[in-house]
Amino acid sequence: MPKPSDTLWDLAIAEVEKRENRDDDVKQGEVWEKSILFMGNKNGGKTTIILRCLEREETPKPTLALEYTFGRRARRHNTPKDIAHFWELGGGTSLLELIRIPITSHNIRSFAVVLVLDLSKPNELWTTMENLLQVTRNHVNKILAKLEKTNPEVAAEPKQKMRNNLQRDHPDYELVDPFPIPLVIIGSKYDIFHEFDSEMRKIISKTLRFVSHYYGASLVFTSKSEALLLKARVLINHLAFGYDKSKSVSVDPSKPLFIPAGLDSLSQIGPPPASDSDIGKMRANTPLELWKKVFEKTFPPKSSCDLQDSKDPAQDIQYAEYEVDVMRAQKNQELEQYKRNASKSWKEMDFDSD
Repeated sequence: MPKPSDTLWDLAIAEVEKRENRDDDVKQGEVWEKSILFMGNKNGGKTTIILRCLEREETPKPTLALEYTFGRRARRHNTPKDIAHFWELGGGTSLLELIRIPITSHNIRSFAVVLVLDLSKPNELWTTMENLLQVTRNHVNKILAKLEKTNPEVAAEPKQKMRNNLQRDHPDYELVDPFPIPLVIIGSKYDIFHEFDSEMRKIISKTLRFVSHYYGASLVFTSKSEALLLKARVLINHLAFGYDKSKSVSVDPSKPLFIPAGLDSLSQIGPPPASDSDIGKMRANTPLELWKKVFEKTFPPKSSCDLQDSKDPAQDIQYAEYEVDVMRAQKNQELEQYKRNASKSWKEMDFDSD
């Protein structure tokens, strides 16, 4: 509350200090520490986005499994630098079990997810998104369920923060199902996507708008263009370092989408892109399921097997190490010998038929 004696300068200083104290959980002088897991299509551009966010001029390398790096930023002069932990899951949907490693009960209150979807591969889009988000959501919910038994207030906090992305008077408040922790969905390779037929672009754009809004997520389309990468950085820097949220919105399907969480609506998105007769024939238990069926009618999904990363990293030349490779070859021979011996011994065993 300003005092009558406050000068304009005093009020300006107070306003700046208020803006700099961006998070209620971070007290003056304390270090802001956040964690983000990047996941999505294999070769979808996750590493490139991370490097640009951290302003590193490095050539992106394929992510082997689960990789870690971090960034540090000071909120203002003469203050400790805040820390953002960046985890990247490689292999598309083939290493889902690794998701539980970076997300723990200790960091759940300060964790966020960035899902990078390759817009140039629409037939992989829904399956990749569904598998990754489902496994992540299940793991987060297990953590929150355990926390609820010991600390119900802390357990309720992440979901309440996600609910707060939508105002209570928002017409969709009761119709959406927010992800349990902050989520940003990035549509990568927009330069290739932009060459698609306009009707295909419209279906993909509308679908991702719906999914993002339904999950309470932010949505941005990007490419290797610096201007588009900058928009992705704005959303990620908000998660990582608490920078101000962007209030700008771009929903024109002929342009790259940029929609911060809570700034879209089902009425603006419109119905699923299908005829009323087609929609009437589709059986769906939830709005998400209906959109999935409409989307996959145009873009039949690849099977999960097709999306698995079948290439063995141990055979990749870029990871070659002579001593290790020699030892591995020896172990492979021993394993094959073991299999042959085991096979013989199993055949010779007299099993009781009773």
